[in-house]
Amino acid sequence: MLKYGVTHRLGTAYHPQTSGQVEVSNRGLKRILERTIGENRASWSDKLDDALWAFCTAFKTPIGCTSYKLVYGKACHLPIELEHKAYWALKNGNFDLLTAGDHQRVQLNELNELRDQAYVNSLIYKEKTKRIHDSKIKDRVFNVGDRVLLFNSRLKIFSSKLKTRWIGHSPLPKYSLMAPLSYVKTTGQTL
Repeated sequence: MLKYGVTHRLGTAYHPQTSGQVEVSNRGLKRILERTIGENRASWSDKLDDALWAFCTAFKTPIGCTSYKLVYGKACHLPIELEHKAYWALKNGNFDLLTAGDHQRVQLNELNELRDQAYVNSLIYKEKTKRIHDSKIKDRVFNVGDRVLLFNSRLKIFSSKLKTRWIGHSPLPKYSLMAPLSYVKTTGQTL
């Protein structure tokens, strides 16, 4: 690896099911399919191409454009428009290689600028949604001796969808912001 200048880094395995963006995309596709197939659920595979077309050409608020435009750098044309535009493009086409090369470089630069702008738009959208979420959070003050619910983080490891991860009301002990807490159950057992 040193010969080719590759540095070895450890990372987690690629698992698209846990990616938030994949989940959002799959949910959007599922919603489109549910609305188009209606009662006949067996025909979902026939409608998948249309659902993907609709999903790719729909405006996405977080990025500020359609995903089609983000990939190809231009607006998507419906199939009926392609038939007429193809003739127009052939009629007005420029076959000079230097001019065509310059035009392609300009288009690639515009595509990079569009992707950078989409990235900035997604950051702005995330900050906006975080601000809205944080404004709805109520500040709570807990005192020593107050009864609180204890979250059992060890249950996250096991698949226990129906099991509660909260342990009943325990009195809040003396605590420090930097030290781990130890809770005492009402039976006297330390957690």
